[in-house]
Amino acid sequence: MTTTAIETGSGRAKRGVPRVPGAPLLELQDLVMHFATRGDGLLGRKTSKVQAVDGVSLTVREGESLGLVGESGCGKSTTAQLITRLLKPTSGKILYQGNDIARLNERALRPYRREIQLIFQDPYSSLNPRHTVGSIIGTALRTHNMTAKGKELARVQELLEVVGLNPEHYNRYPHEFSGGQRQRIGIARALAVQPKIIVADEPVSALDVSIQAQVMNLLEDLRKEFGIAFVFIAHDLGVVRHFCDRIAVMYLGRIAEIGNRDDIYGAPRHPYTQALLSAVPDLGTVRGTPPKARIRLVGDPPSPINPPSGCRFRTRCWKAAEVCAKEDPALTRRNSPQEVACHFAEAPEESIIADLRADA
Repeated sequence: MTTTAIETGSGRAKRGVPRVPGAPLLELQDLVMHFATRGDGLLGRKTSKVQAVDGVSLTVREGESLGLVGESGCGKSTTAQLITRLLKPTSGKILYQGNDIARLNERALRPYRREIQLIFQDPYSSLNPRHTVGSIIGTALRTHNMTAKGKELARVQELLEVVGLNPEHYNRYPHEFSGGQRQRIGIARALAVQPKIIVADEPVSALDVSIQAQVMNLLEDLRKEFGIAFVFIAHDLGVVRHFCDRIAVMYLGRIAEIGNRDDIYGAPRHPYTQALLSAVPDLGTVRGTPPKARIRLVGDPPSPINPPSGCRFRTRCWKAAEVCAKEDPALTRRNSPQEVACHFAEAPEESIIADLRADA
């Protein structure tokens, strides 16, 4: 893999994205996404709102990888679609290099779309089965005028080689490739426009375990080689720990805890984070060692249509008190390196810390 394979290409379009000096690469400020749903009221006209994302604030710096974890339905994928502006937020700001793109129309968004790309979860449905690989990748090149006339094929073959595929297979269709190979095609499509940030929405969850490692190693190589920043969404906490510099834990549309990887995994402060990490499969039991301490949450996550008052985690939290129902805890540093949204944010007991570190 060579840097020139990504950065070269006569006819490359000039980037039209201005930058505010000193601004981070990406910043979300109090981002909200509510979906209206029709209820069972008179004539079916009663509506309610699904609070998929409700006040998320995040920062991503150049070249870093931010992991976004949480249970299914917590709003991770919706956040990914907001960052890439596949969805227009209900309120809040999406600052890319200091410029708010939350309300831009499609024409104004075009230069930003070159720099913010998305890798989809499903490598089977994310590629058009009627188009060849060359056409799929070439469409991105043509749309953004990334290559000179007559150079598109050579550029497509370069990108296929970068992601570990045979350059001569540009004329094949997606069904002729395996799942791992299809995901590599999706990665090549994202790389074609030379992005500065890639949002990876569970890019390996649909792949076999052996193939997952290969794709993760490819993403890590691309991040180091070309300085691409990542927002990496996943359920596998082991994969997140391996790939991400910082971790944001999401619960029911909000950030529960965010901090550096070592702080989150070494001494989680939010009860939900502690419960997530304690649920990581323990290979020690296979070797005959005593099982680690587990934190078992009671009940199911509340509905995002009618979330609990105050702290959204309080209905499943063993530390919940009266104040948790009355006051929504702010995401702040509470005598810890990471930011935590909890009235009773404390370091876990030493026995839990020891188990988590031993399991890492």
